[in-house]
Amino acid sequence: MTDSGSVEVKQPPASNNGQQWMAMPQLNGGASGVPPGLEYLAQIDQLVIHQQIELFEALSGIECKNRYVIKNTLGQQVYYAYEESSFCHRCWCGAGRGFVMHIVDNQYQEVMRLVRPFKCCAGCCWCADAACCSYEINIESPPGQVIGSVRQIGSKWKPMYEILDDSRATVLRIGGPCCPCQTICCTADVDFKIKGSDGVTDVGKVSKQWGGFFREVITQADNFSCTFPMDMDVRMKATLLGASFLIDYMYFEKENNN
Repeated sequence: MTDSGSVEVKQPPASNNGQQWMAMPQLNGGASGVPPGLEYLAQIDQLVIHQQIELFEALSGIECKNRYVIKNTLGQQVYYAYEESSFCHRCWCGAGRGFVMHIVDNQYQEVMRLVRPFKCCAGCCWCADAACCSYEINIESPPGQVIGSVRQIGSKWKPMYEILDDSRATVLRIGGPCCPCQTICCTADVDFKIKGSDGVTDVGKVSKQWGGFFREVITQADNFSCTFPMDMDVRMKATLLGASFLIDYMYFEKENNN
């Protein structure tokens, strides 16, 4: 299992899709207190996350490490994300595996690191208030410094999450539908609504988008969007990006290999 903080960062494979990258904002991240590399988020109110199709995985059924292109609403690439996890965990634990997700900018500098620890008994919403039964992901920027986390919380049926800041205080909440799934007969977006800490005020949403028959049925490559206020703190925007990945793995990463 890949351990938090123990993963050696490697040069990620190039995103060879000819994608135009978003220009670096003219902000002094260090001087303004913004973690380096998160300056992009100050000018964004939505991130679009495209998982890259792994042909070997689609043909063989063997789970590969996931890779993602993260764009703004203009279609410009903002970040590139790639997973680090063990082969055994991918094969035997499937979507429940622990992983480290490295997120790099257009200079291939790692600006964020998402760490999801492996928990063998986690996932059930009825007992998610217990730490050992609650899936969680920590967001680090720069790598090694936690700026926020996302934690599954207990509920009767619907997926529920808390968005925590670096002091573990609850800042936002996310609630999903009773049946967070898509099929060829139900292709509408699946929305996980982001609300204030009161659980009532609408703030934004994480949406699983229908990617078409081939992408959804033949592959495991998902499309997501994460929408939030433009003036939200960039650390919270980064944490909501982490929430998108946690939701993807919990509800939309197929478990054909289990």
